[in-house]
Amino acid sequence: MPFLGQDWRSPGWSWIKTEDGWKRCESCSQKLERENNRCNISHSIILNSEDGEIFNNEEHEYASKKRKKDHFRNDTNTQSFYREKWIYVHKESTKERHGYCTLGEAFNRLDFSSAIQDIRRFNYVVKLLQLIAKSQLTSLSGVAQKNYFNILDKIVQKVLDDHHNPRLIKDLLQDLSSTLCILIRGVGKSVLVGNINIWICRLETILAWQQQLQDLQMTKQVNNGLTLSDLPLHMLNNILYRFSDGWDIITLGQVTPTLYMLSEDRQLWKKLCQYHFAEKQKHYPAKEQYGDTLHFCRHCSILFWKDYHLALLFKDSGHPCTAADPDSCFTPVSPQHFIDLFKF
Repeated sequence: MPFLGQDWRSPGWSWIKTEDGWKRCESCSQKLERENNRCNISHSIILNSEDGEIFNNEEHEYASKKRKKDHFRNDTNTQSFYREKWIYVHKESTKERHGYCTLGEAFNRLDFSSAIQDIRRFNYVVKLLQLIAKSQLTSLSGVAQKNYFNILDKIVQKVLDDHHNPRLIKDLLQDLSSTLCILIRGVGKSVLVGNINIWICRLETILAWQQQLQDLQMTKQVNNGLTLSDLPLHMLNNILYRFSDGWDIITLGQVTPTLYMLSEDRQLWKKLCQYHFAEKQKHYPAKEQYGDTLHFCRHCSILFWKDYHLALLFKDSGHPCTAADPDSCFTPVSPQHFIDLFKF
């Protein structure tokens, strides 16, 4: 069958067989045109170096179309989410197993796509993505990088829909955009898996997400029932003492004058400092709290999500553990510990 595309390097058009014969499907160019209209971000923000502009307007238009085309091809049928609740972390070859488990493989196989829908695990996954963005992005394989951005897309869309935790996502996108800017401008000095145009398009997408979050308006909910302001002062004060992040206290203090008064309590901030600082510590340790985390079984060397409902009903350990007392072998895995597990 001859090539019918406009570019001899293109894969041609897609065809479908019908009762009346072969008919051409919607061309990729039409999909790319809609993608171009949706993503309209200035190219000069991304590729302008300190020495001056890299592309002029004509070259920018050509490069932009090429990036969208490469990005469209790259994202076609690339979502390879796994639904595994546990994986075996092997760090060396044995008679039974060859090779070792990498950070990218663990990120691909563990069920992070469903974890972001769980409010207990959401902050944990976001923090893990942020740590990967800061230092481990180039160590991921091509498939792991695609899954990384697919999960990030799910997170952003979730925040735009339910308006929960926008500050966490803004911090994540800020760190990720800074990393990508450094990698793109230093192309050739750093290892980037895939075409440079794909990475530029990903950076443009991140900038678009940042703008959408910046324009996000919190709608006031109409509720005739009991609200936070109706609670007694001692209960409101108890809620503030439960926070481990100072920004959460400041944000809640902006809701009502009463909460603002409670958030200014010196004793509250003293307790927060005592929680984060030991007696002889001089640096802020950023003690972390999560509703649910991954767990590591020291007996089986298995990393897994623990379902507390199944654990209570069926005494399910979350993985096929062979230990006599499985619970004594479990260790919660912080996001940093997750990354350290795969540093061989």
